[in-house]
Amino acid sequence: MILNIFNFAANKYQDMIQRIQTLYLIVAALLVAALFFVPFAELTGQDGAHYLFNISGIIVNSSDSSTSLDNAWPVLVLVCLSLIMVVISIFLFKNRITQIRISYISISFLFGLKALMYYYTWSSNNVPIGGLHSETYAALPLIAAILVFLAIRNIRKDENLVKSIDRIR
Repeated sequence: MILNIFNFAANKYQDMIQRIQTLYLIVAALLVAALFFVPFAELTGQDGAHYLFNISGIIVNSSDSSTSLDNAWPVLVLVCLSLIMVVISIFLFKNRITQIRISYISISFLFGLKALMYYYTWSSNNVPIGGLHSETYAALPLIAAILVFLAIRNIRKDENLVKSIDRIR
């Protein structure tokens, strides 16, 4: 019974996603989209105050209210650009060379995003850093960049396969 349900689901969705690079790019897009909802780091000031660094900037995390200290709009812009580029790359499956180029651009945006996250964490002028607890979510851009790179490798394999078949004809 369970095997029949699995076979039905496998046959139903077989035509939808046939290439592994599409799965890599979808997972990378989901990881980048998750950056809108998770904190990147928790900072503890020298005065004992707790600060939270997320997509909207560095926020004082107190019991009665939260106040924004630094606005991190460049982080927001890079997250949006990275997400847009990865999604565009998913839908360019018919033009593999352009898909590879867009994927390289998205990798550069993801590395720039990670560098910008590092910069905001360590060089905020408004936060006297006493301690830093980097969340595991801060690694999401690097994981997404690795997935996009794996997708590029598989796209290149597809392109080489198509070229070799064209030579045979």
